[in-house]
Amino acid sequence: MTKSLNRIPDHLTRRRFVQGVAIGGVLGLTPGWLQAGAQIKASLRGHNNPPVLSGREINLVVAENPVNFTGVTRMATTINGSIPAPTLRLREGDEVTIRVTNRLSVPTSIHWHGILLPYQMDGVPGISFPGIAPGETFTYRFKLRQSGTYWYHSHSGFQEMTGMYGALIIEPRTGERHPADQDHVIQLSDWTDEDPMHVFSKLKVQSDIYNFSQPTFFDFSEDVASMGLQAALGKRRMWNQMRMNPTDLADLSAATMTFLMNGAAPAGNWTGLFNKGDRVRLRFINAASNSFYDVRIPGLKLTVIQADGQDVEPVTVDEFRFGPGETYDVVAEPREDAYTIFAQSIDRSGYARGTLATRPGLDAPVPELDPVEWLTMRDMMGAMNHGNSDGGMDHSQMDHGQHQHLDMHDMTQGKHQLKKPSSTVRHARTEYGPSVDMRVDMPRTNLDDPGIGLRDLRQKGLRPKSHRVLTLADLKSIDGILADRRPPAKELELHLTGNMERYSWSFDGLEFGQSTPVSLRHNERVRIILQNDTMMTHPMHLHG
Repeated sequence: MTKSLNRIPDHLTRRRFVQGVAIGGVLGLTPGWLQAGAQIKASLRGHNNPPVLSGREINLVVAENPVNFTGVTRMATTINGSIPAPTLRLREGDEVTIRVTNRLSVPTSIHWHGILLPYQMDGVPGISFPGIAPGETFTYRFKLRQSGTYWYHSHSGFQEMTGMYGALIIEPRTGERHPADQDHVIQLSDWTDEDPMHVFSKLKVQSDIYNFSQPTFFDFSEDVASMGLQAALGKRRMWNQMRMNPTDLADLSAATMTFLMNGAAPAGNWTGLFNKGDRVRLRFINAASNSFYDVRIPGLKLTVIQADGQDVEPVTVDEFRFGPGETYDVVAEPREDAYTIFAQSIDRSGYARGTLATRPGLDAPVPELDPVEWLTMRDMMGAMNHGNSDGGMDHSQMDHGQHQHLDMHDMTQGKHQLKKPSSTVRHARTEYGPSVDMRVDMPRTNLDDPGIGLRDLRQKGLRPKSHRVLTLADLKSIDGILADRRPPAKELELHLTGNMERYSWSFDGLEFGQSTPVSLRHNERVRIILQNDTMMTHPMHLHG
């Protein structure tokens, strides 16, 4: 892949840089061998949607194609020549056969995100299979045991970041619980013209290199004016001691990323069509490599009916946040001719944008980006321990073995009753080393907290008084997830750890390849506690 720009191109204005180019995406005509490999291609009722494949047998071809999202041509990793990859519409209960041919010069893979299947079909090289070598075809075969909105993507190198992702919709065997007149898939993603490996290398050297909203002297002057010199100095001292930047909300910003909606830059204005009076289902998928999005459609209420493929009790909101890998299904009933679908990044450096409209060519006003908000102690996830220098309790000399805090109680002997999660925080010995720059000793669940940048929007005059933001506390499963009422036989606690300055991430201070596997028994019921000991927001997901 061609290495590219390390800065905003001189010939692009800031507005054009954020919005991208109006006509972009994959360049050139689809080769005949791709057309022959797709047995069904149907467009959803919208503008610039990826092709749709359905049926029990599907052929996918991975290759490189030139793309242009910003005015600069780069090479992308595509499936069947499109970004996003074809939308797969399958049916619950079917056994599907999906043949993936690799026309790259390097190995590839496809992971079916959130799908229950045999581990051999999970698509993670080095874990569940060796990967798909150049020139080879791998056949995925599995039965669909669920329904809902999911997605699929590469799990090899940075191929997902360069375009290898697509939607996976599984229609329920008994019909949709919430019928709709229109059904649109909306995939949010991000794109960089730089070589992703070069981006990663720069982050390892300077983790905030893409943060162009860092505190300035003018911010300090405003703090002095509002809170006094000593308080302003104390505020800066706190962040310096934590070795943190109060605006470090995202690793990658619009300084290198273009935010896409269904493969279209903001200037491209992806459009989903509807008729007035229609009940419209929107299947939001965050297929980004890095970006958290705050999504809203000004003037339109959104009723959330599904989260990560699981039906939930309907809850009506105006805005929601979701991270890479997450999905939300919402239902809306538009009454006007056009609405803007607005998805701003969590660091407020840019946005993805599209339109719901009664006909192509319409658009609606695009909101301004919200102001950047500083992190506060409220965002620190409880009391922190940065080692011995800040007065926190020193656990480093305690006898913690690797994964010593994994609590494996035997329920069959009746020794312990794990009715409630343990309230004791246990840090492994391996968390006390150069790979970990902070630990949380008093974590909070924060289920009812919308998160930084989404709190107090009405009080700040940034949203109408009736504005409601979705929180995790609003999500209540209807069926499926809680069907098994057995008490857990084991409690397993894992700490997500990291070192911001080194751009190093790990579990219990151990990066991938350094830790030993955790053994579980088939059909065993286990409670897994995930604790985030870092300052970064991380969605987590189990494979296989």
